[in-house]
Amino acid sequence: MKEENSNSVWGNESTQFFTSLGPDQVLKAAELFGVKCTGRSLQLNSMENRVYQVEIEPADDSIPQNSPERYRIIKFYRPGRWSFDQINEEHIFLSDLVAEEYPVVCPIEYEPGSTILKDPETGLYTSMFPRIGGRNVDELRDHQIPIVGRLLARLHAIGGKKISSHRLHLNCDTYGDQNLDLILSLKVLPPNYEDTYVTLIEDLLDMIEPMFENVEYQRVHGDCHLGNLLDGNDGLFWVDFDDMVMAPPVQDIWLVESGRDDYSLRRRDSLLSAYETFKAFDYDSLKLVEPLRTLRLLHFTAWIGKRYQDMSFKKAFPEYGTDGYWQDQIETMREQSELVSAL
Repeated sequence: MKEENSNSVWGNESTQFFTSLGPDQVLKAAELFGVKCTGRSLQLNSMENRVYQVEIEPADDSIPQNSPERYRIIKFYRPGRWSFDQINEEHIFLSDLVAEEYPVVCPIEYEPGSTILKDPETGLYTSMFPRIGGRNVDELRDHQIPIVGRLLARLHAIGGKKISSHRLHLNCDTYGDQNLDLILSLKVLPPNYEDTYVTLIEDLLDMIEPMFENVEYQRVHGDCHLGNLLDGNDGLFWVDFDDMVMAPPVQDIWLVESGRDDYSLRRRDSLLSAYETFKAFDYDSLKLVEPLRTLRLLHFTAWIGKRYQDMSFKKAFPEYGTDGYWQDQIETMREQSELVSAL
């Protein structure tokens, strides 16, 4: 299933609402989920979607003002990125995890079996979540590494029980060829760098593609960097399954410990040792780390380009499209080429 190209929806009505959401629209959408809002809302950090915390009238006045029960999180999905079925498969995965007592934040049903509303005023897909507190984890402490290893093993054990037919398969087509085509169509690549960059990427993809033959795919988180790991009252838990994909489990492993130095590799070994207390790991799949890193780098470059009409992206990536940016990209991909060719 191909990702819907958001470039095709820039300028339509739902996109205009998405880029100019106001408090009234946020609160009206929240109340469609059966809550009564106090009128207070707070926009939360999110580059891809629009996410707000809203305060709701409590069912019981004895609930303290700072209690999470007094708040909900409402998410407006960027139009044109995921279809209803793709969002629903993310929610099914979350529901499957919760059903097996896995620590994760699951969307709230507004009626039995339904977690996604199409807001009639904005045309945007929306979902509501409980507010669960947690601290960001900047770096894993030694005692947390085996905990994360076991968490990932459990996540993959549950994820492997079903397939998601509408979600992307992370491979050289979806994350490679399609992203290169997108970069070229956006005209963000200066002509004096185009031949060098395109030849480099095409050669890399030719090397990488055979490495994915006979690889087993399953549901994974897809974006397991530490920015998506929180430390809450009940321990560590993953958030933001928005980039959930069908991929080899190693996709979630390498992002936790992404370094190549001996220190990072020892920590990855510790993580995998704990992982195997719950689920066997295919160590041969570690050869995919550099190919997956290459695809992620290319995907990231295309992602910025396709969102660059959004002012938040211009502010976050002011160097995007400059000569310096593309010089860095070419140097990085040359390094990747050397690493991949050595596998």
